[in-house]
Amino acid sequence: MASTLFSRTFLAASHRLITPSLLPQKTLNLASFLTVSPNPISFSIIGLGDHSGSSGGFGAFIKRRGFFSQLGSYSTAYRSARAMASAGIGARAGFSTSSSVPTNEPVVSVDWLHSNLREPDLKVLDASWYMPDEQRNPIQEYQVAHIPGALFFDLDGISDRSTSLPHMLPSEEAFAAGCSALGIENKDGVVVYDAKGVFSAARVWWMFRVFGHDKVWVLDGGLPRWRASGYDVESSASGDAILKASAASEAIEKIYQGHSVSPITFQTKFQPHLVWTLDQVKNNMEDQTYQHVDARSKARFDGTAPEPRKGIRSGHIPGSKCVPYPQLFDSASQTLLPAEDLKKRFEQEEISLDKPIMASCGTGVTACILAMGLHRVGKTDVPVYDGSWTEWATQPDLPMEGEDSSS
Repeated sequence: MASTLFSRTFLAASHRLITPSLLPQKTLNLASFLTVSPNPISFSIIGLGDHSGSSGGFGAFIKRRGFFSQLGSYSTAYRSARAMASAGIGARAGFSTSSSVPTNEPVVSVDWLHSNLREPDLKVLDASWYMPDEQRNPIQEYQVAHIPGALFFDLDGISDRSTSLPHMLPSEEAFAAGCSALGIENKDGVVVYDAKGVFSAARVWWMFRVFGHDKVWVLDGGLPRWRASGYDVESSASGDAILKASAASEAIEKIYQGHSVSPITFQTKFQPHLVWTLDQVKNNMEDQTYQHVDARSKARFDGTAPEPRKGIRSGHIPGSKCVPYPQLFDSASQTLLPAEDLKKRFEQEEISLDKPIMASCGTGVTACILAMGLHRVGKTDVPVYDGSWTEWATQPDLPMEGEDSSS
């Protein structure tokens, strides 16, 4: 009887029935609705179609196509919830993300997240994103397997709509609108992860910090380490998760069209010292106040390997040094190296931790991994060049070094 009561409580809280009244008529392409059997739980759900481009983000995508496809029957969410309940996980007494994890530590472990997963003031975000040549679909992968209760943070959708550069930092107003649509509030602690380990999650960590929210951490080792540790994943997206992801992208679009969005539950406080523009990088080439570190591979940095985006020359910004971002992780666990090892890694490239440092990469994603590693060693004010190499290399009058720089 207790098991039956638990099942009903869990289902009511975690898997609302998706009905036509919840969705715009044009987006409906329903093969079936969510169905439940008492034990084990069987979900008949509807998945996402191909996401062949990033224009307009998640909201535009689900308007453009029906976003459900049959995925079959799963019971992992039920097993995960029962395991957490029987282990006593979810006790809320005295919980505070700000006191549980110091803000000068950029990551949390999978064990910590598992123990605190059901806390009401903790939001978990799946921020998976992939390079264009990987041909992977983060939205579909999120629906197939994500950490229980996690929301999808669309890196391309929550971005600056006024530029052709990919996933650039949105305005304060737009970021506030997007986070509010996701249900994030300033009182919340935020844990971000991705499906590669630690990759695009670092970008979202940096975005929250740029807008003044320091209660944010990256899941060390990401989804792969979560699963390797034996923790369950959800294999179906709830109606709330789908609707919130869509609403966040649509809220961003409205802001850039000059419309207001309400309600706003997330207030921003812009930290301009954490983000650099092209002009700041140009000026730094002359005065060399900041050491410039590039997170791309050595081959891309040297110009001997092509850039993943068509039409972008290989090479690097004069005066910059290369620390490929994978070198900041333990090779076995793919978790962030301890502080002393990180210090040695930067010192090997003659980068002084006693002097200012700024970071760049291809499009401002993996540069945030460098910023995250430097954060662990105490350098909490490392700016990221948002446009990075993609912006720099498309300016014909700017200098560049490397084998491909003359082409």
